[in-house]
Amino acid sequence: MARTYTPLRSTRKRPSNQTTYVVPTLLLLTFFAVVSMLVNKLAPVQGEHLEFSTVPGYFLQDDPKTISHGFDFKNTNFGLINRAYDADADTSHPALLKTQWQRFEAEIMRLNSQSESTTRFSLLYMGRHGQGYHNLAESRYGTKAWDCYWSLQDGDEHGTWRDAELTSVGISQAESARDFWATMIEKEKIPVPQSYYVSPLIRCLQTAWYTFTGIDLPPERPFKPIIKELIRECIGVHTCDERSSRTIIEAKYSNWTIEEGFTENDELWSPTLRETDDAMDQRLRAALEDIFSHDNQTFISITAHSGMIASALRVLGHRDFSLDTGQAIPVLVRIDRVPGALPPVKKAAWFAPETCLEPPKPANLVKNEK
Repeated sequence: MARTYTPLRSTRKRPSNQTTYVVPTLLLLTFFAVVSMLVNKLAPVQGEHLEFSTVPGYFLQDDPKTISHGFDFKNTNFGLINRAYDADADTSHPALLKTQWQRFEAEIMRLNSQSESTTRFSLLYMGRHGQGYHNLAESRYGTKAWDCYWSLQDGDEHGTWRDAELTSVGISQAESARDFWATMIEKEKIPVPQSYYVSPLIRCLQTAWYTFTGIDLPPERPFKPIIKELIRECIGVHTCDERSSRTIIEAKYSNWTIEEGFTENDELWSPTLRETDDAMDQRLRAALEDIFSHDNQTFISITAHSGMIASALRVLGHRDFSLDTGQAIPVLVRIDRVPGALPPVKKAAWFAPETCLEPPKPANLVKNEK
């Protein structure tokens, strides 16, 4: 039976030329108070904190010689390097009878069994959503025009992108990822995720649904995603990054778990201020701290965004590795419980990006007018 997905549209209407806003001081104070509350809520237990690091040498994406542009995880066995492991010495399970992924899983088990009680290793499968209508619009208008004008709008004559949905290309990308996972599970015996976390933005919810539903998963590892606020894209100004209400999300994904404390409306998004990289890194550190403090699983899937994944890689100490839409990256993470609280860090400031009152003219028209 063919699977169908009903597009999700908000009934909220906003003027398409709405580019300036007046935000009272009290509203800004409330906004930052909510951000502070969410980050502080996820703070580690007093007297202890987590430190993260990436364990290199297992994936092509770890190697500085690997170029991210054009890299396709589906054509490279997810990037897993064909190499020997210390775990291969276990003669009770001959390495020759196992796939590369089975041997790598045994290596992770060895690392965890031989590490100190304060150290563990976890494999993150981080996937970027498929192409959304906002991605298509940025390609159409160019990044400069997108950032200063079009990203502030709800859409254009080609479609809407407030909390953008997937295009037909984006759906195909997610379905291609599903086919890849199905093959990897059947033939390569890749470790299936034990936990699934998804950004609350619609394009990620759709991507996770198209990617992981319909796969023959082990009964003990079902697809039961958790919708998590803090793993969303860079927050502020761009309408594509303002999430839908909890009511809308629950109506569309009634069988999915929404994390505790998830508000009805998006109280993090600001029409005038946008996160800096430092602010994103602080948010993602809090999100990863929360995940690894409350989830002891070894194999974890995260469906999110290019900016979110880039920030997570910085927090984890991984090299920069950009992802095209529909792409994914595995990262072997070492998590250490360290005595003492984290050193105090000043909350990073947000910034007011430069905007335009009307769309800039295409570069070729400007050139012709000279």
